[in-house]
This record gives sequence, structure tokens and C-alpha cells, in this order.
Amino acid sequence: MDEEAFQQLVGPHRGALQAHCYRMLGSLHDAEDALQETLLRSWRAIANLDRSRPVRPWLYRIATNVCIDALNRRPERVLSLDAPAGPQDGPGEPLAESLWLEPYPIPPEAGVEERESVELAFVAALQHLNPAQRAVLIMREVLGFSAREVSEQLDTSTAAVNSSLQRARKTLATALPDRTQQATLRAVGDSRMRELVERYVHAWERRDVPALVAILAEEVTFAMPPYPHWWRGREDVIAFIVQTGLPDLRTVRTEANGQPAVAWYVRETPGGPYIARSIEVLSFDGERVSAIVAFVSTPLFARFGLPPELA
Repeated sequence: MDEEAFQQLVGPHRGALQAHCYRMLGSLHDAEDALQETLLRSWRAIANLDRSRPVRPWLYRIATNVCIDALNRRPERVLSLDAPAGPQDGPGEPLAESLWLEPYPIPPEAGVEERESVELAFVAALQHLNPAQRAVLIMREVLGFSAREVSEQLDTSTAAVNSSLQRARKTLATALPDRTQQATLRAVGDSRMRELVERYVHAWERRDVPALVAILAEEVTFAMPPYPHWWRGREDVIAFIVQTGLPDLRTVRTEANGQPAVAWYVRETPGGPYIARSIEVLSFDGERVSAIVAFVSTPLFARFGLPPELA
């Protein structure tokens, strides 16, 4: 098979394979690397492909094994560390970026189920599973493979697949919120959600305490990877927001992990440009912000199609 024929064969699966690698690894950067390794292994093994059978299971078998190999070489990723900080604590010194989950720029045309499968809470919950359980749960409940197909892809028994799935479901039942963000977004509606995000941004920009009280849930959390400190509870989160000062800010609305997101730019010198600072992913409980994760990483902006600075 020549290179053009190979690209025609695997090209339609690239986006879905990258999303699969992201769910497995919790990192856009790692997912991109895993996708390239998957394509390389596929190219090398293409002569062994049974063309009478669908190519999709074959590709996912390779991608899943690439991800399991990667997971066995590094620790799990997290959204925040164990203990919240006090309201007067600063963010702390940044830790290694390889410790943290990263946001994912899911295509706008993605469907509801695809968006649910990359929500931050779901991807964070997956990190509590060992690599085999993670692979089984994703392949069974996200990708829709049968237990027999998964057993073939992972070189194990159907009984082992079913046992891993049962344990994975039990773990996720305690780690996931009762309602997905997609369900919340549908209940609130697109127009109203845009209004809520605007209210949140304006309240933050003005350090407007009454407005922040009105838009933040009582048990809201705020994290800033790669900074280790994070805050829980409306009072502590607002206290931190207020004491950060009032820099010159601009924002761009975007979307990450199928959720509303805000790209923040900061002007550090008078008359200078606004420099990319963080991509903030918002979770909602009804019409209140229940979780804020501000990913402080300039390189992420390019992956979301955002400029590194604004004039």
C-alpha cells in the first residue's frame, strides 16, 4: 500500500483517534504524540491488516496499546492537588506541567455524546482508573465496542473485560457529578449560557463582589494549573479574586472540552499588547459557576486557534 492509499484509509479516523488518546492520557500534547505513534505503528503493520475486516477496531487496538505504554511510563494527571489553599494564599510556585490535565479543543460540530466523553470531570475521573480499566471503560461505553471486541483488542478474556468494566463503573460512580455539563447546557439554553458567561467575566474584571456572589455556586472551586494552590467555597474564591489586583484585561470567548471557556489576555505595560495568559474552562450547576479551571499556558492558545497576543 502506498502512502496516499494509507492516508485515505486512516485519515477519516484521525480526529476520533486523537480524542481517544486524550481520554486515555488527559493531555492534548500527549494525545498528539500518541496519535503520531499510532499512525507510525499502523503504517509499519499495514501489511498484516485483514482487509476483509473493518479498519476501525484495528486502529483503536494500536492506539489503545500506545496509550497504555505511555501510561505505564508516567504518573496520572490531575486537575488539582489534595488540599485547598486559604483565601490569602497565593497560587504558589508552578509545578511540572506533566502533572496536570490539559483542556481539549473539541470541534464545534461534535455531537452531545462526543462532548460528554471529553468533559473535564469525566476525563479527570478516568485518571482514577488503572490503564486497563480506563481502556475497557472507554472502549465499551464511549466507543461502543462489544466485550468480545475489546477482549480481542486487549488480548484478554471476555470475563476479564467485564470484570474491569464493573470495577471502573464503581470507581466513576463516586468520582463523577450527578449531571453532565451537556445536560446542564441543554437545560439552560445557548442564549442564556452566553449571558451567564458574560456576567461572570464582567464580575471578575470589575472585582464586583455582589456580582460574583450572584454568579458563583456556594461550593465553587477554582484551580490554576500548573500552580499548585486551589480554592474551594464561594467566600474563599472571591477573596482570592479580589486580592489579585485589577490588571488591564481582555477576553475572547471560546470552548474547551465541550464546555464554555474564556481566553484571558493581560496587558503588562501601558500601551503594550495584551499577552495570552490562561484558558479558563467553566463548569455550571444550573445557572451558577460551580468550577473554574484556569490553564495558565501560552502554548495552549495556538492549539485552540487563538493568537498569542491582542493589539
